[in-house]
Amino acid sequence: MFYPDECILCGASSTQDFCQPCHDHLPQLPLNHCPTCLWPVPTGELCGACLTKPPAFTRTVAAERYTFPIDALIHSLKYQSNLATAPVLANLLIEKLKHIHRKPDVIIPMPLHPIRLRERGYNQAMELSRYLARHMKIPLSPTSCSRIRHTPPQTELPWRDRQKNIRKAFSCAIDLSGQHIAVVDDVMTTGATLNEFAKILRQQGASEISNWVIARTLPETGSA
Repeated sequence: MFYPDECILCGASSTQDFCQPCHDHLPQLPLNHCPTCLWPVPTGELCGACLTKPPAFTRTVAAERYTFPIDALIHSLKYQSNLATAPVLANLLIEKLKHIHRKPDVIIPMPLHPIRLRERGYNQAMELSRYLARHMKIPLSPTSCSRIRHTPPQTELPWRDRQKNIRKAFSCAIDLSGQHIAVVDDVMTTGATLNEFAKILRQQGASEISNWVIARTLPETGSA
């Protein structure tokens, strides 16, 4: 539970979710990064991985880097049923989306398999998407796509096994011809899940796919 007029991190008096000092010290992404996957690149150009094997998605926008205290807030939303955290995190992402050139036609939350949904009771990506769609006035498509394979959590697997784990895990039932889709998720680590989902959206005709994530996992040193 969060108290009104208090910073959620330090408890100082604040009319916003974070007091100014706490907000200023949130873990930022490197200034120069790959525009597709956000991996640190000194020149700000496409990274080697995206040049060698371009992903199915067009770009990625993340609010912060995945480290403390952002990781703790996401964990609270995802595993402790603290749904009040969803708008707090979504607002951080909205700050980064103020200067996008063109709004997506529709927001689609990263689907959760029915078994995982029953275990957790909610889809954290859906909670984030509802808030983003309402505040940015973008249509939300909550049930058009689904997760059809129940796979082990990506976090439990080595990076090299994650792409294989998520293969053919998604299905989408609507025509997305020519549309710009925003896919909302909490964390991007290797990008394997987002890329596999983007492949399905491409098959349905999507012309542009933007990943909107709360946090991106990056090396602590900020180097590739």
